[in-house]
Amino acid sequence: MMMWSNFLMQEEDRRRGASGQRARGQHKSGLSPEQEGKIKLALLLTAVGATLAVLAVGTEFWVELNTFKANDSAVCDAAHLGLWKMCTKRLWQADVPVGRETCGPAALPGEANCTYFKFFTTGENARIFQRTTKKEVNLAAAVVAVVGLVFMALGCLCVIMVLSKGAESLLRVGAVCFGLSGLLLLVSLEVFRHSVRALLQRVSPEPPPAPALTYEYSWSLACGVGAGLVLMLGGGCLLLLTLPPWPWGSLCPKQGHRAT
Repeated sequence: MMMWSNFLMQEEDRRRGASGQRARGQHKSGLSPEQEGKIKLALLLTAVGATLAVLAVGTEFWVELNTFKANDSAVCDAAHLGLWKMCTKRLWQADVPVGRETCGPAALPGEANCTYFKFFTTGENARIFQRTTKKEVNLAAAVVAVVGLVFMALGCLCVIMVLSKGAESLLRVGAVCFGLSGLLLLVSLEVFRHSVRALLQRVSPEPPPAPALTYEYSWSLACGVGAGLVLMLGGGCLLLLTLPPWPWGSLCPKQGHRAT
């Protein structure tokens, strides 16, 4: 009988200790299951934006430069470039869609030559189809994009700390970081557009003559636009979760069950 009573007391102490640990854990997190679910949904939205941002910044299909097809040649030249490098391609005119006046699209198979921009290493401008880049504008676009990625990483870290450690004060910081990240990506896209216009206008006077070009923005830039908008939307959702309840919420109390 004494052994049985000791066993019951130990079992009761174990249950009390486990319930106390759970209570301390809930008090430490400070988040209700509903709040935690909403934060996770917002984090999932920002994760989509982060994936698009990394894909956009890491690829070089921001803009395609296309020459006009020549009637007496079987090949034509095209190029595509991004923040970090450019690729020139020699395509077969037989592969170009019928009815298209310019060479391309650049995704067609052909002889490709990809090089990183020299202004990141030696400070020299790059030359594309007898045109010269304006390195200051290109560098500004790249730096703004990198700063946007840094803010995006800080936002992810803040939200993870909120979910794991219960640091609710970091939720607003994470929301601001995501909003700034999306805004900086959009600014980087606009600066890049100015760099493309500057490239087309800076024609080299040296022979051979510069060919006529057309340009079209490609899927990497579309990913950047989507990433900027999604990150700003995710930051806005997180910011709404930090706001207090609406003041008129207390003016409309829920009706209780009527007594029968």
